[in-house]
Amino acid sequence: MDGTQFQPIVNFIWNIADLLRDHYTKGKYRDVILPMTVIRRLDAVLEPTKVKVLQKQREDEEQGFPKRHKYLCKASGFDFYNTSHFTLKELTAHPAELKANFKNYLEGFSPNVKDILEKFKFEVQLDTLDKAGILFELVQEFCSTKVNFSISPVLNNQGKVVHQGLSNLGMGYVFEELIRKFNEENNEEAGEHFTPREVIALMAELVFRPVATQIQENSTFFIYDNACGSGGMLTESKAFVKDVLQSKAEFELYGQEINPETYALCKADMLIKGEDADNIKFGSTLSQDGFKESEEKFDFMLTNPPFGKAWGSEQEKCKADPRFSMGVTGASDGQMMFLLNMLAKMKDTPLGSRIASVHNGSALFNSDSGQVAIRSHIIQNDFLEAVIALPLDLFYNTGIPTFIWILSNRKPAHKQGKVQLIDATSYFEPMQKSLGQKRNYLTPTHISAIVQLFLEQPKSPHSVIVENDDLGYQKFSVFALKSSQELLEEEGFNALSNHQAILKRLKELESKPPKLKPTYKTPKEFLEALDLPTPKLKTKEGIEIPAPLNLFDKQEEKIPLKEDKEGYFLKEIQPFTPLSFIEAKSVKVGYEILFNQYFYTPSAQKSLAQLQEEITDTEGEIQILLSEIWA
Repeated sequence: MDGTQFQPIVNFIWNIADLLRDHYTKGKYRDVILPMTVIRRLDAVLEPTKVKVLQKQREDEEQGFPKRHKYLCKASGFDFYNTSHFTLKELTAHPAELKANFKNYLEGFSPNVKDILEKFKFEVQLDTLDKAGILFELVQEFCSTKVNFSISPVLNNQGKVVHQGLSNLGMGYVFEELIRKFNEENNEEAGEHFTPREVIALMAELVFRPVATQIQENSTFFIYDNACGSGGMLTESKAFVKDVLQSKAEFELYGQEINPETYALCKADMLIKGEDADNIKFGSTLSQDGFKESEEKFDFMLTNPPFGKAWGSEQEKCKADPRFSMGVTGASDGQMMFLLNMLAKMKDTPLGSRIASVHNGSALFNSDSGQVAIRSHIIQNDFLEAVIALPLDLFYNTGIPTFIWILSNRKPAHKQGKVQLIDATSYFEPMQKSLGQKRNYLTPTHISAIVQLFLEQPKSPHSVIVENDDLGYQKFSVFALKSSQELLEEEGFNALSNHQAILKRLKELESKPPKLKPTYKTPKEFLEALDLPTPKLKTKEGIEIPAPLNLFDKQEEKIPLKEDKEGYFLKEIQPFTPLSFIEAKSVKVGYEILFNQYFYTPSAQKSLAQLQEEITDTEGEIQILLSEIWA
C-alpha cells in the first residue's frame, strides 16, 4: 500500500501535538495523541448509525432489558458501539461541562472499547488536559473539517468529494506512522521497531504463495502474530491472500502484544475492520501465553519479535513451560523463544503450519546454549525451509543486518533435509528521503525476484541449497599430557609422593609414544591406558591420597558435523600431540548458519603498481610532516 496518500492526515495529527508543548514533556505527547486518534476514528465510524444505537438502547430500557451487546452491535454495524447521547463534535457545544460530558461519552462505549481506553490510561490524561485548559482546543482540533476520519467521503453542497473516506488499511497506516514517529522522537531501542509494509509483503509471499492452491477451498484458516504490535502484519497478510491470491477461504486473525498502547491500537484496528478483537490478547507471549487455555493452533504465523532485548524477569517461569522444553536462551536476548512458541502452536494437518519470522544475525550463530539448543531442535526436526538475508537499513529504528526465517512442518519432498540460503542484501532501492534509519526499501520487482529464487531454487550467486547436516558442527575437548619439562616447572609437582615415578614413565612415553585410540571416557582412563601413575600426596599419617595437580592441558575443537572426529583427531592433532585424547562426554553437536561462508566475496587485490604508488605518497606525507616538526 502506498502510504503517501495518507501523509496529510498523519501530518495534521502530528501538528496537533503542538498544543501539548507547555504541559507535557515531548516523550509524553503520544499518551494523548494516540488515544485521541483512536477515539476520533471510532467516533467518526459510529456517527452514521448513532441514532439507531440510541433508539435500540431506549427500546431495551423500556422493555426492562439490560444493555445487550449483540443487539447494540447490530444497530451500530460494528462489533462496538457508543450509547452516550454525545458525539465528539457535540462535546464542544458545552465548553463549561466538557470534562464531565467527555467522561460520560467515554462511559458509553462498549466493553471492548473501554478495554482499549483503559490500556491507554486515557481518563488520567483527561484530568491533566482539563487542568491545563487545553481539553476544549484539543477536541476541537480533532473534529476539524480539514481532514476526514470517517470511512465515507465528505461531500460539499454540490455533491462533489471534498475529502476521500479513510479506509481501514489507510487508518492502519496512520496508526503505525504516528507510532513510528513517536518512537523515533523518543529514541526507542533498536530492537523495538515496526515492520515496513514491503517487508510484510515479502513475508506474506514466502508464507502463502507456496500453498496458494491449497487455501482456495471453502475453509477457515488462522493467522497468528505473537508480537503483533498494532496489527499491521496480521491485516496486511490477510489482505494479501484475499486481494492478491484471490483466496475464497476465510481467515481469522490472532495476536498477542505486551505494550499497552500498541495493544490498544491493534484492538481498535481489529474492531474497525470487523475482525474479532477478542482474538488479540494482552501480556507477554513468553510468560503469559494468551492462548494457553484454548490450546489454539495456527495455520500461518508471521512475526517480527523483539531482538537484543533483555527478558531475564521471565526466564524462570518459562523454564517450567512445555513450549520451551527444548531450550531457554540467555537473559539478554529472547528472540528465539518466540520461534519456540510458534513451533508449539503448529497444526498437525495435511497442510501443516508455515512460519515467517524476522531475526537479527545473532539468531544464526550465537553460541548461547539456549540458542544453540533451539537451532538444533529446528534443524534436526527439518522445520527450517529457508533463511533470507535482507538489505541493511530497511527498518525505521535499526540499521543492523536482519534475516527472514521460513519454517514449516510440511516441507515439500524436494526440500526435505535441506535448507535454502538466499542473499538478498543487494535487492533494494535507496529512498529519496530517509525515515528514521530506514534508508532503503524493497520494490515489487525486488520482492518478485526474491520470491522467484525461493520458489524455483535456480542456480544463482544469490542462492545456495545446503543439507541440514552441512549447518552442523561438533565441539569437543582434547586433553594433552603436559611435557616432563612443563611438569617440573609446575608448582607442587616435586611435593608429590610419586613424582619421580610419574616423571620416569612420562619420559619413556615421550621417547616412544604408544599407539592409542582417539577417545577415552575420562583422563583417569587415559592415564591407566598409558600405565602412568596418578598424582598422589602422602599425609602426616603416611597415607597416600590423590593430589589435585592437573597433568593435562585442555583445548576445545570445533569441526563440521559431517567430518569424522576421530579421523580428524588422528590426522590433525595426534601427530603433533601424541599423548592426547578426545574426552567422550565433552562431544556436543550444534548448528549455526554462517552466511559469509557461502556468499563472501573477497575484495579485489591491489596491483603491485598501486601499492608502490601508495607507499611513495605516504613517504612524501611523512617527509612533509617531519619538515614541519623540525622547522
